[in-house]
Amino acid sequence: MRITFNYTFGQSRTSADKKCNNMFFLKCFFLLAGLSVLNACTAKNDESPVIPPLTSPLSGNYIGYGVITASFTHVTAEPSTDSSSVGYLRRGSLVRITKRQTVKTGNNYVSWVLTEGTADGWLKEDVMEIFDNENRAKTASESMSR
Repeated sequence: MRITFNYTFGQSRTSADKKCNNMFFLKCFFLLAGLSVLNACTAKNDESPVIPPLTSPLSGNYIGYGVITASFTHVTAEPSTDSSSVGYLRRGSLVRITKRQTVKTGNNYVSWVLTEGTADGWLKEDVMEIFDNENRAKTASESMSR
């Protein structure tokens, strides 16, 4: 049995052969690119969301500063509306927030903050506006006091 090859070295390929070869490589490229995009977009179930703690461990000894937005509010000894009052604050009062806690009351969750300032104790978070630095809080406090 004798096998003969018709291709000889040094012989130039036709332009049709070159186009066919280029199309093959182009199809392979797009196929691989498409597969890599699909692989990157698939949902990964092994990831779980990162939920930061209410009081950040990086915040040092305070979270921020709060300015009372309600016209009048009681400061309580514990984060509860049933707790005894240890003082009160008026609109525009500036407090330093040292801790945040969420308390379940019935079917609702209420956020409370532990404050230092004119009256030390717990306040509902919804009676104030919270700022990340003291200068912004002072500016807001001064504009509310006018």
